[in-house]
Amino acid sequence: MSNALTPSHDLAARLRRKLSAERLGPYEHVCDHDLGRAMALYAWNSSISAAFYEALGLLEIVLRNALHEQLTIWHARRHRQGHWYDDPTALLEAHRRQDISDARARLQHDRKIVIPGRMVAELTFGFWRYLLSRRYETTLWTPMLRHAFPNLRPAQRAKVYTPVNDLVRLRNRIAHHEPIHNRPLEQMYADLLRVAGYLGSDVRTWIQERSPVPRLLLSRPVPAVPAPRRSSKPVPGS
Repeated sequence: MSNALTPSHDLAARLRRKLSAERLGPYEHVCDHDLGRAMALYAWNSSISAAFYEALGLLEIVLRNALHEQLTIWHARRHRQGHWYDDPTALLEAHRRQDISDARARLQHDRKIVIPGRMVAELTFGFWRYLLSRRYETTLWTPMLRHAFPNLRPAQRAKVYTPVNDLVRLRNRIAHHEPIHNRPLEQMYADLLRVAGYLGSDVRTWIQERSPVPRLLLSRPVPAVPAPRRSSKPVPGS
């Protein structure tokens, strides 16, 4: 007998061949090589990934718009030509300038007019994460970017950068269809809501009211298994 998460043995065997033993191997290992349970975990991983992806997308859009707004205000107050991403005073280091150049090139390749809204959307979550790193503590965070987080008191940059860095990594795993069931998902969802709250209580409430993540976390088909331990070295940029 099968259900939405646990297919019949024959169906599970056929799906294993389609999905590949290499992809399902880590799930089978966690489930003591019980193929039915492994398939249930794989299905749950897909569902929780989709739920996180939606919440992360909402957070990313609000975060990048808030940072863009502060960068635009700062740029205008200094009566500089163009837009902040033209970086006339070379505040950004080479990798970030290349990110901007690549985003501009993609828009031009698609024959789109390069306007602020399109540039903001074209720049990756990772790009915005790096603007919150220690490198820009005195040049970006203190004079402007801290104002994007009105509910962050005191306005300590690391309280934003560290969870955002982890959430970018989670989003990248989801985008590449990698397992996330062995990540500290309860903590990561709490971090997501906390950063959303720094941006505005309405943002946090909006995500909370629509996200199925809490419900799915309660329906995990096998006990949580921790991911391999990461280095204890400080997070770069924190």
